[in-house]
Amino acid sequence: MIAGLVVLAVLLILLAHHIHGLQPAEPNPAADAATAGRIAPLSGVYAGDTGAAAMAAAAEEARKAAASQVAYGGTLDGGEIYQQLCGTCHTTGAGGAPTLDHSHWDARVAQGIETLVKHAAEGFQGDAGLMPARGGNPALSDEQVEATVRWMVDNLK
Repeated sequence: MIAGLVVLAVLLILLAHHIHGLQPAEPNPAADAATAGRIAPLSGVYAGDTGAAAMAAAAEEARKAAASQVAYGGTLDGGEIYQQLCGTCHTTGAGGAPTLDHSHWDARVAQGIETLVKHAAEGFQGDAGLMPARGGNPALSDEQVEATVRWMVDNLK
């Protein structure tokens, strides 16, 4: 009798396990979001004529989004912008950035302030390193870039 009950219990357990396996698992939103984040592409792929158009459209969208923002409260204090953004590289010389001394800047200043402002606004690839456009902050206005470049030139050591 006991052996029969044990066999019946084992059969009921196996039947319950089988029935449970047939039920679809409930989706886990956190796991689904983590998976989507892991398999998402890192950036867009632009190829051929349509790719160039898509890349230009993406760049224009980024420019418009940045134009709607105001960097550093719209300040035109070049010293403040330098401290918050430019000084990261230009104080230490990181990435080949010229530090604020005449030995690094005299040849650059000789090119004219307009050239320096253009390189700062549009970005520049030189022998020593790379100057990202607007110091890497696309929300900087042209006026803020110019004010910061002029401040840097005025504060050379």
